[in-house]
Amino acid sequence: MPDEVSQIHSRSSESGSAEPLLEVNALKKYFPIQRGFLKRVVGHVKAVDDVSFYVHEGETLGLVGESGCGKTSAGRCILRAIDPSSGEIWYQDPVLGRVDIAKLDQDQMRTVRRSIRMIFQDPYASLNPRMTILEIVGAPLRAMGIMKGKEIEDRVAEMLTMVGLRSEYMRRYPHAFSGGQRQRIGLARALAPLPTFVVCDEPVSALDVSVQAQILNLLKEFQEKLGLTYLFVAHDLSVVAHTCDRVAVMYVGKIVEMASTAEIFSNPKHPYTEALMSAIPLPDPRPRQKRVLLSGEVANPANPPSGCYFHPRCKYAKEICSAQEPALEEITPGHFAKCHFARELSLTGAVRVAQ
Repeated sequence: MPDEVSQIHSRSSESGSAEPLLEVNALKKYFPIQRGFLKRVVGHVKAVDDVSFYVHEGETLGLVGESGCGKTSAGRCILRAIDPSSGEIWYQDPVLGRVDIAKLDQDQMRTVRRSIRMIFQDPYASLNPRMTILEIVGAPLRAMGIMKGKEIEDRVAEMLTMVGLRSEYMRRYPHAFSGGQRQRIGLARALAPLPTFVVCDEPVSALDVSVQAQILNLLKEFQEKLGLTYLFVAHDLSVVAHTCDRVAVMYVGKIVEMASTAEIFSNPKHPYTEALMSAIPLPDPRPRQKRVLLSGEVANPANPPSGCYFHPRCKYAKEICSAQEPALEEITPGHFAKCHFARELSLTGAVRVAQ
């Protein structure tokens, strides 16, 4: 096991009395690049590249970064919607106990998927327009053999009421609902089997601000009532600041920083995190916050640069940054950063957002 994975594993054990509900070690997902008539593999897109993190029961871990950095791919690997290329995904399942999701067969995954669910980003594409709400929300209950007949109808009515919709709506089709109502239906579908762990894949990014607040409040309410644990994939740091207990920042398939929300917003240790913080819009336009503008383009995950992937865009980069990849080290207790100069740099955070 690599040193940085050992550090994260050690910290996860110290930060709680029990083992983490989810522990990801050295996760990789490479997509092959094929060319020619024979579909010869000429390279790989490194969507998730040696990622490690943990999530304790009852907490929310935010996974943030630019579009295309690998956030959603990591979440889909955890659910085995796509198979990881390598790595371990240890999960404390209520039925099977502690299992490595990456190595389970289909029958075992069917059991695990009762307690791990996903809320999708697009409330329009994620609902089948040919199915009624009863069929959509009841589909996982029927597929997993949890309930049947009248039991399913009763559970669907209960879930619709919980998410703020009327139970008689279950006979309608998705086209009859607004975007916010559709996302409530998606939330009801995800929670119908009463899971313990939910991957929220940018659940509010397609909604307007007023509806975003309603969905976020629902997620928080269900977390308290049902004891849920969330992996919250997002790119809106203002949402993350008010939703997540800890934050992991991804850049081109790698986690470059991970810490508690308050710590990472007020005291970032990686230059990329500093740039993200400077881009957060402030509700009060009077304070002047200096924007960190990054030069160049995001690194190509199919052909990443040598050393630190961020060094071509980093104003603090030195010769060692292009020659040697930094390790994800624990700078202060619970605060990890993947930068050669994390202990030396004094970076600017976004204290106003975190408070």
